[in-house]
Amino acid sequence: MKLLLAEDTRDLNRALTAMLKMQNYEVDSAYDGEEALDYINKNGYDGLILDIMMPKKSGLDVLKEIRARQITTPVLMLTAKSEVDDRVEGLESGADDYLTKPFAMKELIARVHALTRRGRQNKTGELHLGNVTLKEDTGELKAENSIRLSSRESEMLADFLSNSGKELDAHYFLTHLWQDDADAGEDMVLLYVQYLRDKLSYINADLEIQGDKTGPFVLTEKDQK
Repeated sequence: MKLLLAEDTRDLNRALTAMLKMQNYEVDSAYDGEEALDYINKNGYDGLILDIMMPKKSGLDVLKEIRARQITTPVLMLTAKSEVDDRVEGLESGADDYLTKPFAMKELIARVHALTRRGRQNKTGELHLGNVTLKEDTGELKAENSIRLSSRESEMLADFLSNSGKELDAHYFLTHLWQDDADAGEDMVLLYVQYLRDKLSYINADLEIQGDKTGPFVLTEKDQK
C-alpha cells in the first residue's frame, strides 16, 4: 500500500513517515501543498494524508483540486483543535476522515488502516477512459470489440484506469495484487502487462500501456502521445 503524507512540520513528518513504514506502507513525504500535488499528478496512491495548514497550497486547496479532477483516492485530513470550520469544509469538500492534533500514533495507524481498506472496497463497478469500458464485477472489457478478463487482469487494468497518465511500477503491482504470493516478481508483472496490451489491441482500444520491461508503466490515450 502506498501513501502520500503532506505535513510541513519536518520533525512530525519524519516521525509519521517512519511509523507508517514500520507498518509496511510505502510513503512519499511532501512538505507543502504544491509538492503534494506534484506527487499526486505523477503517482498512484492508496491514501492521502493532508495537513490543512501548509505553505503554498493548503490541504483544503489540494483536496478541492483533486476532487474537482475526479481523483477519488481516500483522504485523511490532519487538523488543529481550533480549525473546526476547516474540518467541516474538508468533509464537505470530499475528505473521508480527519484527525485532530495532537494525536496518538496508534490512532493515526488505525485511521490509515480503515482509510486504505475503504478505498479498496469502494469499487465503482464500471470504469471508463477513452473508448474503453471495464466492468469490474464481471471483468468484461469493451471498446469496438469486447473480451473477458481474468480477475487478476481486471484488477490490474482497474488500477491503470484509476491512475491514467501516472507511472506505476512493478513494486506497486506486487504490493497491490500479489501481496500474498512471495514467489511473484517483476517478470509476473510484465507478463500481465503484456496480456493487457494484447487485449487492448484486440478490442481496438484507443488506450495503450507505455513502458519497457523494467517499467514504470503508464496508461495513456493514443491521441495524447
